[in-house]
Amino acid sequence: MATLKHIASKNSDYTAIEAYLVYQHDEFSGKVILDEQGRPMLRDSYLIDTLECGDFSFATACLLANRKYGKNTQRDDIKSHQYIISFDPRDAADNGLTMEKAQALGLKFCEENFSGHPAIVCTHPDGHNHSGNIHVHIVIGSIRTREVERKPYMQKPRDWREGMKHSSTAQTMRHLRVEVMELCEGAGLYQIDLLNGSKERVSEAEYWARRRGQLKLDRENAALTAAGQPPQQKKFETVKDTLRKQISSVLYRAVSFEDFSDRLMQQYGIAVKESRGQLSYLPAGRAKFIRAKHLGDKFDKTAVLATLQANAERKPKVQSKPTNLAKLIDIQAKLTEGKGIGYECWAKKFNLKAMSQTLILLQEKDLLNEDDLNQRIAELETKYHDSLAVVKDLEGRMKANKELRYHVTAYANAKSVAQQLKTAKRPAVFEEQHRAELTAYRAAAAYFKANNLTKLPSPKKLEAEYAQLASEKATFYEQYKEAKEELLKLKTAKQIVASFFREEEPAQQER
Repeated sequence: MATLKHIASKNSDYTAIEAYLVYQHDEFSGKVILDEQGRPMLRDSYLIDTLECGDFSFATACLLANRKYGKNTQRDDIKSHQYIISFDPRDAADNGLTMEKAQALGLKFCEENFSGHPAIVCTHPDGHNHSGNIHVHIVIGSIRTREVERKPYMQKPRDWREGMKHSSTAQTMRHLRVEVMELCEGAGLYQIDLLNGSKERVSEAEYWARRRGQLKLDRENAALTAAGQPPQQKKFETVKDTLRKQISSVLYRAVSFEDFSDRLMQQYGIAVKESRGQLSYLPAGRAKFIRAKHLGDKFDKTAVLATLQANAERKPKVQSKPTNLAKLIDIQAKLTEGKGIGYECWAKKFNLKAMSQTLILLQEKDLLNEDDLNQRIAELETKYHDSLAVVKDLEGRMKANKELRYHVTAYANAKSVAQQLKTAKRPAVFEEQHRAELTAYRAAAAYFKANNLTKLPSPKKLEAEYAQLASEKATFYEQYKEAKEELLKLKTAKQIVASFFREEEPAQQER
């Protein structure tokens, strides 16, 4: 499965590009590896060619083009572009891919798509991660030195005019991906669809951050293991890795975009915003949003909305319950703990919504007066405790009824066995054979004696009494539940109002 990667470079030292392709470099620091005499060490194997450079080297051809057209004079100008075609590791064994064949494919790709640009094409036999994949580096100078034939995918004059700079736009990358797919198809190599993107997008910078972080973590874990301590973490995660996991954990539980954004902020302090049809996420502690397209396709607006809709359809519909009041958030305390600006904005909206719901509730109950509110809370507390006491009493009576029914039934079932024991010729053997029934009988007799029961009630009468107790308990439990729910709401409302006005007083004094 060949892949295509693009890297734009602002480095004006074109010889550094040639050196990287030819000499061995440390994969983490990027520095040239020297031998014992301090000389750069050549790579074990590589193939290299230049195109559109005339009699000059690639570096010289690029410098001459810059001077001729008066471009690439600023530090932030893009001086060169590098495209890397990485072939599937299986292609060597299954499809006969060699370095020579890969180099020929790279030269063909460069001639067809980057004609007019000084270019250098170099093939390496293996990736830096030792995956065994043959890959081709195609590096082009950013300035086209001759005009070329205009092709259908070319949209602006810079794509074919002499002296114009190459630009790797979305349209250009799409065309080049199609070209790679057709190149591999024609050569009989493995290939995947490069146009539909991936579930997770990992940039070059993030890839190397992972590698460096994992190497550092492995060293720390080795030191801990040597000291007899178990490592706490074995896999390194970048900021984007953590962000992907946090968003995913919320995404598959939320049922609306508002629910999704609220959960992200509450649980992880992540702010989400929409701009020009695209989503961006701001993790706690960062000042700059991370666009969804840098995280992966499943995090963009279309995929998120589709998942939320699927969640809403899958979740069983239940009757709407009255919204419980939420206490106000102490914003200053949260900011002291390290919450960011995004959390502060969300918390202010949350507090305003909570205060609005509180006022609506108090208005519905006609309890806008503080004395009326306190009186109603006192009434509910009395009702709550009285109902709870009755419920507890009924539960105790139901438990005693159930226990009595058990013993009455056990006594009646084992009574005949106890009488047979008296006339048994071998009492010890008979008792061993009927140990369970006799044990239940004796336990029942002891229970009756302890409770001074001389006449046993009938099981039917006990069942009717239990049903009556259960009915009474249900009635009082409903009263207890209603009183408790309203009491909690009114107490919370009272706290919210008090908190709100405590926060308003310093603001008014400031003004």
